[in-house]
Amino acid sequence: FFKCEKSHPSAPSVPLQPPKSTFLMLGIVPRLRATVMSQPLIKNNPRLANMIGSDAGPFTIHFWAPTFKWCITIANIADLSRPVDKVSTPQQVAVTATGLIWSRYSFVITPVNYTLFSVNVFMAGSGLAQLWRKWEAGQLFA
Repeated sequence: FFKCEKSHPSAPSVPLQPPKSTFLMLGIVPRLRATVMSQPLIKNNPRLANMIGSDAGPFTIHFWAPTFKWCITIANIADLSRPVDKVSTPQQVAVTATGLIWSRYSFVITPVNYTLFSVNVFMAGSGLAQLWRKWEAGQLFA
């Protein structure tokens, strides 16, 4: 994982060490998760405990990546009020393609990620709406 560094060809290899802060960070999320899961409100509510403790819950990247991807989708929806000539066709093609590809991928990965699916359906829809606006204005290929 960490490469060895030689200062001179005849010098022995010395493994590079990660910063000490890396070792400190590794235990934060599991400890935080254990603390949250031990709270009476969560421990006594099986539905909430299942949601928070799931493989796609808030202690994993499977939750946070789609959550922040909503920012892009909401910005694209807000751009529906922009003049059509200010909307970029290549950008909207990319937004639409991303939405379509990742909508499919969200069912292929483990765990199946419904949050990722929902954000990408809206991303593809907002991109298609923008492309439709460009088509109607005759500016899709301009």
